[in-house]
Amino acid sequence: MVKRLLKEPLLHFLALAVAVFAAYGAFNRFEAGKPDEIVITESRIDRLAAQFAAIWQRPPTPAELKNLIDDYVKEEIFVREALALDLDKDDAIIRRRLRLKMEFLNNADTATLNPADAELENYLKSNPEKFEIDPAYAFEQVLLSPDRHGEKIEQDAASVLQILRTKSSIDPGELGDATLLPRKLELTGKASISQTFGPAFADVLDKIATGEWTGPVESDFGLHLVRIAERQAGRTPALDEVRNAVEREWTNDKRKAIEEQRLAALLTRYRITTEQKPRLANGP
Repeated sequence: MVKRLLKEPLLHFLALAVAVFAAYGAFNRFEAGKPDEIVITESRIDRLAAQFAAIWQRPPTPAELKNLIDDYVKEEIFVREALALDLDKDDAIIRRRLRLKMEFLNNADTATLNPADAELENYLKSNPEKFEIDPAYAFEQVLLSPDRHGEKIEQDAASVLQILRTKSSIDPGELGDATLLPRKLELTGKASISQTFGPAFADVLDKIATGEWTGPVESDFGLHLVRIAERQAGRTPALDEVRNAVEREWTNDKRKAIEEQRLAALLTRYRITTEQKPRLANGP
């Protein structure tokens, strides 16, 4: 008899209905007892209207404002019910948003910081590498490509260098191989030169004398014969030259320091336990 009842479709339907009713009752718990209160404050209505105006460039009509309020109430109800059902637990997106909000609170404190010139000067002196102005060079170059010269490239480079040094009237462009690289560069920072010709080429410029043809200087493109026309030494700038950059970096460092201090304080309120399975040693 019992087995027959267990197989009855009607019994299955009733069991499912009870389960659904129980879940619905949990979701709508406010129907039992005193319901939660949702207060739509005047400031909340003003914010809803302001958000609408920012998007549509006009204030909402009374009907539109009512829709905004109704939608806010719907959202508030769903959020409260979702929290009651623990739907926020172990949700990666919600966790990330909460973390961002906590970090925003830290950042809000640094927004009001207003460093004095003395603090910025001190920061500049303590971190010169962040603001150094690169050395700069104006030069011309003649390229000899390994595809064109093969094993004779070094010998050919020596010959071209001799011509450049002894025949000042000759056009250097007639002696090199065709290339998309600039033959002449006006005064240009070392970092930019490095991007075009490669770091090794840019580093050699520090050692080349000004005013005479020198080489060969090697790069990924081949061998270069180079004459530096003008150079400017690298230097640490005055505060007035880089004030915005110094203030930005100073603020970033302050923000990191505040965040680290607050995290250290919060860590004292927690006991951290890491559960980890023992690992087997790797075999031979």
